[in-house]
Amino acid sequence: MNLTTWAQLVVLAAVAWWAIGVYNRLVKLHNRIANAFGQIDVQLKRRHDLVPNLVEVARGYLKHEAATLEAVIQARGQAQGAAQAARNQPTNAATMGALAVAEGALGSSLGHLMVVAENYPDLKADATMAALSEELTSTENRIGFARQAYNDQVLDFNNLATQFPAVLVARLTGLPPAAMLESTQSEAERQAPRVQF
Repeated sequence: MNLTTWAQLVVLAAVAWWAIGVYNRLVKLHNRIANAFGQIDVQLKRRHDLVPNLVEVARGYLKHEAATLEAVIQARGQAQGAAQAARNQPTNAATMGALAVAEGALGSSLGHLMVVAENYPDLKADATMAALSEELTSTENRIGFARQAYNDQVLDFNNLATQFPAVLVARLTGLPPAAMLESTQSEAERQAPRVQF
């Protein structure tokens, strides 16, 4: 072998070594995204498990609000289905978007239930309802923290997967950029409360 052949082999080996390193880093970051979604999933399951208990307590007081209770149960079912799909594909933009929409609908229906509950003093005073409401609020906060951790991992992955020349390895190996998980709160819930005197 002549010097040119050796130089070509060295360059080829260096490129292969670099590509393997980039691929391994992409896989590691991709796995971190899946782990971060697992943390969200735990909190979403907790939220989904609280909803039937909340509805059952409210059902005894809200005899004339069956539509509100049914809307909450239906939204919970849709959110559970979206969470299952997201669990299977935690980096897919479509499944994460569907999850955000479904969780937003669940949050909206729960918010409506809480507004309706305000009109029933006995329900507001019920210790079980108060405990469940507090637990739900705590879970919502945990979901927010877990969503931030997930989005941080997505950002790290996307930064690497979309920069040249690493984008070449990402595209060749089928690792497209991952989707951020948007807030599950509706625009109305995001608004700052207005105080009037």
